[in-house]
Amino acid sequence: MTASPRRRVLLAAPRGYCAGVDRAVIAVEKALEQYGAPIYVRHEIVHNKYVVQTLEKKGAVFVERTDEVPPGNIVMFSAHGVAPVVHEEAAQGRLATIDATCPLVTKVHKEAVRYAGEDYDILLIGHEGHEEVIGTSGEAPDHIQLVDGPEDVAKVEVRDPERVVWLSQTTLSVDETMETVDALKAKFPGLVSPPSDDICYATQNRQLAVKQMGADSDLVIVVGSRNSSNSKRLVEVAKLAGSRDAHLVDFADEIDETWLEGVTTVGVTSGASVPDVLVEQVLEWLAERGYADVEIVKTAEESITFSLPKELRRDLREEAANLVAERGGSGASEA
Repeated sequence: MTASPRRRVLLAAPRGYCAGVDRAVIAVEKALEQYGAPIYVRHEIVHNKYVVQTLEKKGAVFVERTDEVPPGNIVMFSAHGVAPVVHEEAAQGRLATIDATCPLVTKVHKEAVRYAGEDYDILLIGHEGHEEVIGTSGEAPDHIQLVDGPEDVAKVEVRDPERVVWLSQTTLSVDETMETVDALKAKFPGLVSPPSDDICYATQNRQLAVKQMGADSDLVIVVGSRNSSNSKRLVEVAKLAGSRDAHLVDFADEIDETWLEGVTTVGVTSGASVPDVLVEQVLEWLAERGYADVEIVKTAEESITFSLPKELRRDLREEAANLVAERGGSGASEA
């Protein structure tokens, strides 16, 4: 009798929360604890359905536009960053603000301002409509043009081929980004690269782990939301690495049992805005179906942490009330 092949799970490490996401989520929790509800958050604080729902239950109110926040309240900007015009909107709306933009996104914003000040054309590699791209573009709208993948390169035009620089969204696929950069360099040999990688360390580390794991996996399950750029990239990376199949799920109950047909090795990872409790639920789901043997695939150590936004050290409720008093109009009672 032939023994059945051993079923196993390869669990990627690192996975899940990065330092910027951890900082942003804690910032919302601290603000609620310090100032009480409601705390308004412009756009999802991070792109994860579970995190947003959990914070809503605690008193966070998520809005898409700054003018949805009643005067005299506190509004927090998400980890993806916002354009300068959004800060101006908040001031005009008599709102106290907390900026939870990931410091690595802030770095790209500063690079955009610097190169625009030196009159460079800036080619921003990223996905059209993504909040991070909108925020970065808003730092220097007259100098930035979006390049959404290698296929966009042919239509790029610049004023001076010797004064052009590329920047990128922080959550892209490393390989796809460099493919775009190579195409841009072929067209503009004088293209300047940023002083350091724009793609964040966490995105790169998670992709590296999936590359190593994907080659040995029949199926890769990526835990993450569909509006999470870095989570979607992990699915793509898994397939390119050799996994026969790969899927993105928010929760364990979204896994289709038919995906397991003929599968002996399942790779599991999660995007940078995913709490580990969701991964644990996926591992439990798999264990109930015979995939109880879990091996860690570790490719990097992460020890980076970011301090909380400085605004949390101030009395923002008083600031918001003063803004209303100074400029007239109704205040927090409208909430």
